[in-house]
Amino acid sequence: MKLHQLRYLTAVVQNGLNITTAARKLHTSQPGVSKQLKLLEDELGFPLFERDGRNLTSVTAAGQQVVDRALRILEEAQNIRRLSADLKDDRTGSLSIGTTHTQARYVLPPIVQAFRGKYPEVDLHLHQGTSEQIAELAKLDRIDFAIATGADPLFPGLVLLPCYRWQRRVIVPRGHPLAAERDVSLKALARYPLVTYTFSFGGRSSLPALFESAGLKLNVALTASGADVIKTYVRLGLGVGIVASMAIDPAEDDDLVVLDAAHLFAPHVTWIGFRRGRLLRGYMYEFLKSFAPHLNRRLVDQAIRAGSGEELAQLFADVELPVR
Repeated sequence: MKLHQLRYLTAVVQNGLNITTAARKLHTSQPGVSKQLKLLEDELGFPLFERDGRNLTSVTAAGQQVVDRALRILEEAQNIRRLSADLKDDRTGSLSIGTTHTQARYVLPPIVQAFRGKYPEVDLHLHQGTSEQIAELAKLDRIDFAIATGADPLFPGLVLLPCYRWQRRVIVPRGHPLAAERDVSLKALARYPLVTYTFSFGGRSSLPALFESAGLKLNVALTASGADVIKTYVRLGLGVGIVASMAIDPAEDDDLVVLDAAHLFAPHVTWIGFRRGRLLRGYMYEFLKSFAPHLNRRLVDQAIRAGSGEELAQLFADVELPVR
């Protein structure tokens, strides 16, 4: 059994059992991947895949156990490489981050600028998407850090560290009837079409659930993944906007009236997460602390050792999260 065989195996599974696609991403040939998978099956003595002719149709039960173990082995092999790289030079490497448009546009710029100033030889890759898209990148091990809000069930294999709290704000053009409201109500919002995020989180944060519990009809004119898009359509008069508090720029958005909605919507917590068992390099710890100052190395290491969500919650129980 060879390491590259396990790498081929996991790549095929992560690419929808398409050997050609996996081979292309591995920068090798399709026949080469097929041959190594067959050699691995011969050595193990059982099939890893169900087949229909030459096509792979599913992973066998035994094959899934091999895949799960292979992923852990490959992660540890990567950890050894990271350890070697850190011991040789902890100022070079790469860092891939998956996050939402709001984080990338309004929160990360000064953090990334400072990080690049300190680590100019670290290649930084920023991938934007919805929580579902970020979760898929994390599942495929395409990113080192995921930054999102809520949607915890989408990230079962990650250590999630709480970073800061934020609220939603209501925005309307100047002259809009709601602009004069001091304490806007759900009933008042229900009179207008809404322009808001395609929210991935549910429970108390869910707009449909809030309106339904109040016996009100939710009228959504448009949903979008980015606050800039929402503000554009609010300016066009399409509806009343609901955006994250950190997405309000006093200078750029002085044509809009911003209404506090803390009494309507529960606060949200943005977190940063990474794969459990991953060895963090020195500059990764530095990025974590830059993004959330309370995430010092000691606290992060304690979180990594935490065995359950309850232990992790207890670890952060006394941490006062900043508010954005």
